[in-house]
Amino acid sequence: MPVMTEIKGMIIRTWSATADAVGAGNYSRYFEGTLLPELRKLSGFNGACLLRRDIGEDGTAELTAHTCWESPEAIRAFAGDDTTVSVVEPEAQAMLLDFDRTATHRSVVVDARD
Repeated sequence: MPVMTEIKGMIIRTWSATADAVGAGNYSRYFEGTLLPELRKLSGFNGACLLRRDIGEDGTAELTAHTCWESPEAIRAFAGDDTTVSVVEPEAQAMLLDFDRTATHRSVVVDARD
């Protein structure tokens, strides 16, 4: 299991999935209306974004979620001891064609947002 090191700054947790056109729209609404309100209750959560990339002429899309965390401990409180395991509720799974079973973590080294 990869080890996250304590750093000064933010850690981005990334996870991807694929969905058909309807599922992508439904998951976007779920992310904004259900998941984000729950994440905002967690200590150490610092925001999120959901990206979409159309990958098929039939409307199939790749969705990539990026959640921002203050520390490895904050991620562990959300994801459990094995922080590499993705957290995808059954309600969300039903909207997706497939999803990553693991999440990756990256340290922010430059943040140019104003």
